[in-house]
Amino acid sequence: MDNDSLAHTKWNCIYHIVFIPKYRRKTMYGDKKDAVREIIKKLCDYKHVEILEGAVCPDHIHLCVKIPPKISVSDFMGYLKGKSALMIFDRFPEYKHAGNRHFWARGYYADTVGRNEEQIRKYIANQTESDKLDDSMQK
Repeated sequence: MDNDSLAHTKWNCIYHIVFIPKYRRKTMYGDKKDAVREIIKKLCDYKHVEILEGAVCPDHIHLCVKIPPKISVSDFMGYLKGKSALMIFDRFPEYKHAGNRHFWARGYYADTVGRNEEQIRKYIANQTESDKLDDSMQK
């Protein structure tokens, strides 16, 4: 706890984030689920956001992430959803025309984890076993 730091700041900012595809389409399965998982992990690495727990379900995504305080949650989500949609369209061109070039729905759910970190991590871990974002993240 509080092992992360910036120039003059110690921080431990953990959020539970849930977001869905446009029209809550059940699109993330098989190779598409693997691609979405890989894309999200790559984009989080680029922004130095640590994924503590995550699950890619057929019609939504759960993330428990540590976001540095220099990045707002809304900036991070705009980046994550925008870049991931472009990367998904590159890999799966059939989605470019479905949904009028919008892969993700407009909003998202975000909550600070606080004292409920273990409960939230267990909740995300209890999504179906094959939906886990990364099996190596399990403790």
